Amino acid sequence: MTEEQHMASIVQRTLKTCIPYVGTGLHSGCRIGMLVRPSEVNTGVRFLRNDVPTGRGVIPALWHQVVDTRLGTIIGNEFGISVSTVEHLMAALHGCGIDNAVVELDGPEVPILDGSAEPFVAMIERAGIIDQEAKRWAMLVEETVEVRLDDKVVRLEPCPITRITAEIDFPDTAVGTQRLSTVMTEPVFKRDLARARTFGFADQIEDLYERELALGGSPQNAILIDGDVVVNEEGLRFHDEFVRHKILDIIGDLSLAGVPVIGHFYGYKPGHALNQALLRKFISNEHAWSYVMLDEYENAPGLRRLSDALATTATRVKKAWSRLRVVA
Repeated sequence: MTEEQHMASIVQRTLKTCIPYVGTGLHSGCRIGMLVRPSEVNTGVRFLRNDVPTGRGVIPALWHQVVDTRLGTIIGNEFGISVSTVEHLMAALHGCGIDNAVVELDGPEVPILDGSAEPFVAMIERAGIIDQEAKRWAMLVEETVEVRLDDKVVRLEPCPITRITAEIDFPDTAVGTQRLSTVMTEPVFKRDLARARTFGFADQIEDLYERELALGGSPQNAILIDGDVVVNEEGLRFHDEFVRHKILDIIGDLSLAGVPVIGHFYGYKPGHALNQALLRKFISNEHAWSYVMLDEYENAPGLRRLSDALATTATRVKKAWSRLRVVA
């Protein structure tokens, strides 16, 4: 079976056991306790701040809960309670096919760990994953949606598989120009993306400190770049680790759709603000997408197609089926 043929779970999944962890927040610098536990079907991923008054700390991990995107994705609720830096954990949950979970925190931020999603993936694998008795849904991209800002652009466009393409350009630095296009499957995520770490620039540190950001940052949880030099003694995990991490962030940001998104994400100089603006525009356009059940969205070599059963019951999906047959 090829990577493009790898079939995602057709039923919802959750953790088998709880995941306890205590670590440091990247921006707050606080020591934060985290407990990720199983949850019921159709509940999605929810964050729970247990250091605030009872009844005020629940925040669903959904696009309309995003309240800030400064150097990370921050979600909040109507009580003004927020959780920062959710994208790496969300990417790990999505990459491992976890649909339902509760993330309890005793502080304002998800611990940064080593700056990648790999430790989260390892914890999820140790905890175990179980199937649940409910079908899994996805959003199928029907029409291209695009957001531009200056020379930056992000878009979602129809594609029979989930693919992410990202290009970044940091001239006169160790990052340089990097491009990567990859399918998004569980094996690909674990092997090629989860290990990629977040990165920052030495000449921005003082400004970040003044803004009370990156207070917990260090070479142990981020790649530090000083001009054309990577400061970290161990070097890079991939020659193009920077663009791989951008794709990791994209996966975490898109997971706030609440279900998998089937289509092609393209980003030139993507970032959390643009990713979230695109997701909001995409979901708000009822003609840009349709719901499909994954048990009725079948694989063929290099192609996922809609089943005859689904094609006869959904008008929009019938159009998508016709389009895919023409491509095939």
